Amino acid sequence: MTSSFSIAHVSPYPWEAEDNEVNAHVARVASELSRRGHRVLVLAPSRSQERVRASRKALRAARGNPSSLLDGSDEGSPRVIAVGEVIDVVGSARRRPPALPIDVARTVEELLSTVPLDFVHVHEPFAPSTSGAALRHSRALNVGSFHSSSERLLSTLLTRRFVESLFGRLDARTATLPATAELMGRYFPSDYRLVPDDEQAASALERIYRDLAARRHSPDGDTRLRARLSTRPLIEVDLHMHTDHSHDCATPVEVLLASAREQGLGAIAVTDHNEISGAFEAQAQAARFHRLKVIVGEEVKTAGEGEVIGLFIKEKIPRGLSLRETVDEIKRQGGVVYVPHPFDRMHAVPDYQHLLEILDDVDAIEVFNPRVAISAFNDEAVRFAAKYRIPAGAGSDSHVAQGLGSVRIRMRDFDGPTEFLQSLRDAEILTRPSSLLYVQALKFLQTRATPRSARRASKARRLKRLNRAHGSGRTPFGGAGR
Repeated sequence: MTSSFSIAHVSPYPWEAEDNEVNAHVARVASELSRRGHRVLVLAPSRSQERVRASRKALRAARGNPSSLLDGSDEGSPRVIAVGEVIDVVGSARRRPPALPIDVARTVEELLSTVPLDFVHVHEPFAPSTSGAALRHSRALNVGSFHSSSERLLSTLLTRRFVESLFGRLDARTATLPATAELMGRYFPSDYRLVPDDEQAASALERIYRDLAARRHSPDGDTRLRARLSTRPLIEVDLHMHTDHSHDCATPVEVLLASAREQGLGAIAVTDHNEISGAFEAQAQAARFHRLKVIVGEEVKTAGEGEVIGLFIKEKIPRGLSLRETVDEIKRQGGVVYVPHPFDRMHAVPDYQHLLEILDDVDAIEVFNPRVAISAFNDEAVRFAAKYRIPAGAGSDSHVAQGLGSVRIRMRDFDGPTEFLQSLRDAEILTRPSSLLYVQALKFLQTRATPRSARRASKARRLKRLNRAHGSGRTPFGGAGR
């Protein structure tokens, strides 16, 4: 075996449940994977107070060194963690998981957010269950195995949309029976690899793990380049913003540059919607009159597959191409593929499956965007970037000058896309409190609520104030404005 992994197998059923096919399967494959040198944990609820107390004692003891929970779990005996006590409902179906106590979900969250795992392998991850909680809180690559070929009316009819969203976090799906794969594919379309419950199951799962692990990006990048960049000064960078070259923004280029200087930014990426002229204008003005690095970018809307940003590009990319075609065009120009607000359901975003299809070409992912109204969407981006080891970026997504720099990245100064990506690997994301309602209201007032003639007059006044502030009859950046 060329590599070993840290794996958590998660069952929704009490570990002591008799004649439970899922637990029996988990026990067999977990033991075999452990025998092959993988570090394996089994997470499951329990009926035993004694087992739960022992597990919680071990969790408390490992808080200073969470990886110690994996010690000795690669010698043929996986470690079983009883994540909480459950009480079976009298008269419930034998294969139906009992209700999930709150303390189980908390224990699962604490464990999965601290123990360094390569994979979280959930079995029957329907919610509410231990497996469902594990899938919600996992920061690792996720594999889901489905066993029952009986339809679950609650999941397929009443809560189908929620379950689809939960399953969207799976990076691979397996089924133990052809009938199970057919049933799941009918209600939750995806690729379900058949892994029968036999002596070859561990080998099949090992191949799946290796295939997924191979898609992870290099964690360090170019070590020589990293050493060279370590001598560069630190600068603060905002990677996502707009000018009045965007249809939904009224901020003149000159005002944007002045605000960037006032905020102490050393570099900005101008990423107008489906337009590149504002970025070129900003780059030309900043290069001549200000010590500010401007990255030419464009936020491109694809044909129904979300938005993607190209950084360090040289030509405008037309909207309406497929996600694959847009990414290929960014790469053709030698640019950086940067995915903004990747899981924000309020924006046009690629779904999980489309994102996986371009994974090898994604250079960076925006993990914090202050305009994302629901913090869980940013959290999901953090998890995705971490498990695939993709450099994490952030930006204000400012459509008004007042929002510029509300989030920034502290990183080593760079020259060009190669140095930029290496520097981004070691960057620190800085945030400050800001009011989403305030900046959204300003955006509305400056665009939709203001007639075009009034916007032109407002721009003239803003440029005049800038001129006056710099004691010149010209803009501080050398132009008279558009």
